[in-house]
Amino acid sequence: MKTLSGLDGTFLHLETPETPMHVGSLHVFDLPKGYERDFYSEVRRLLVRSLDLAPLYRRRLAQMPLHFANPVWADGGEVDLDYHVRRVKLPRPGNRLQLERCTARLHAELMDRHHPLWEVHVIEGLQGGLVAFYMKVHHAVLDGAAGVALAQALFDVVPQMDYRTSSARVAPRRAEQPGIISLAGAALRHDAAQYVKLVRHLPDVFRLLSGIVKNSGGDSEAGPSLLRQNFSFGPKTALNTAITAERGFACVSVSLAEVKAIAASQEAKLNDVVLALCSGALRRYLAHRGGIPKKPLIAAMPISLRASGNTEFTTQATLSLVSLASHIADPLRRLRAIRDASGAMKSAARSAQSVIPTDFPSIGVPWLVGGLASLYGRTKLASAIPPIANLVISNVPGPPVPLYVAGLLMRAYFPLSIVEHGLGVNITVMSYAGSLDFGIVVARKAVPDPTKLAQALLEAHEELKQSLQPKTAATKKPRRAVNKKTMPSKS
Repeated sequence: MKTLSGLDGTFLHLETPETPMHVGSLHVFDLPKGYERDFYSEVRRLLVRSLDLAPLYRRRLAQMPLHFANPVWADGGEVDLDYHVRRVKLPRPGNRLQLERCTARLHAELMDRHHPLWEVHVIEGLQGGLVAFYMKVHHAVLDGAAGVALAQALFDVVPQMDYRTSSARVAPRRAEQPGIISLAGAALRHDAAQYVKLVRHLPDVFRLLSGIVKNSGGDSEAGPSLLRQNFSFGPKTALNTAITAERGFACVSVSLAEVKAIAASQEAKLNDVVLALCSGALRRYLAHRGGIPKKPLIAAMPISLRASGNTEFTTQATLSLVSLASHIADPLRRLRAIRDASGAMKSAARSAQSVIPTDFPSIGVPWLVGGLASLYGRTKLASAIPPIANLVISNVPGPPVPLYVAGLLMRAYFPLSIVEHGLGVNITVMSYAGSLDFGIVVARKAVPDPTKLAQALLEAHEELKQSLQPKTAATKKPRRAVNKKTMPSKS
């Protein structure tokens, strides 16, 4: 039995029918000619092999009496693979747009909390000799970094694995049944420990806050000024509205080597170029939908608080705010502005990392946070108040080498994350085997057609590349493709 951290529990309490709180990933594989196996059965065997490699597969929620505090994770015993692993068949022609819409529909569905909070959907019927599966896991279970650790436990790095020698059935296992007294005791012990930790950290918090005030008050240096611009309200756009449960999804890939070359030429980080690509894409998208705002867009950007080597299946991250400098037309000037603003924010986050909590007392929190989340959606406040951020952008370092399932090469690894009231777009990027795979999740009310945003991102990438070339270089309009990756066509 393991008590949820305060941060993990918050993802449960924030969940409503309009705002599911799970993350996911779409994996696309080559299906060789003459392939005679049933990929669905192979995935089931893969999962049976992996069940004891990661605790999340068997963990289920054991709720506190009257939901007065965060639930605990209990061993759920036997895993029902018929429930957790499902088969989806696309109608003809099985093109990319159908795959994206199918993934969006699956990503919009709430998860049943009576089961361990994960699902796998094997998607068949794709054109071009491909097969895919979409996996989703509740954010209360893991964050992006833990998701990469899960992938390392789940997938192979060599192609010759054969799961037909292993059974597709799960060995019986007894479920853990914690009683009311043990649940209440766990909550009280957890909160007592968190209050002690809070008192111990108070001096560090005061020192940090006084240092920030001292450095920003009346200081004319660039650092504090750059930091302050990240904390201004973002402009009101169509992206920032109360949302419904309908989701959209689009995916694209760009060359990791090209993005690294752009970053090196401007003394920037890889993440700075990712932010610049998103900024350029949003400029293009908004230019045809109300115009480019005069104020720069603000991105909420997760920052990992995970220590090196920590692979614990929990959320260990915080959110920061970064100006996207979207009011600057020149792509290189925009990238440099993002580089400077992002650097100031990362410096501040590093200073505060030791005192940013991922766990905190939880007694009474489910009532408070759950009530506020429901009220926020019903009152449509997100459509009325200025947005603190305009969208979420997350960059997750992924596997640098190709991965396999039952001998099949994984062609793409597209991440999917969460949208919220007032934050109708989430762009998450995963580096994988020499490419950056972008997963664009939208609320359909905010962005009716996410493929236009995906195309705009490819155009922003091309614009940055062309900006580094001599002025006489020819400019080519990019096609909506996945660089050198075989994907179903759109027609």
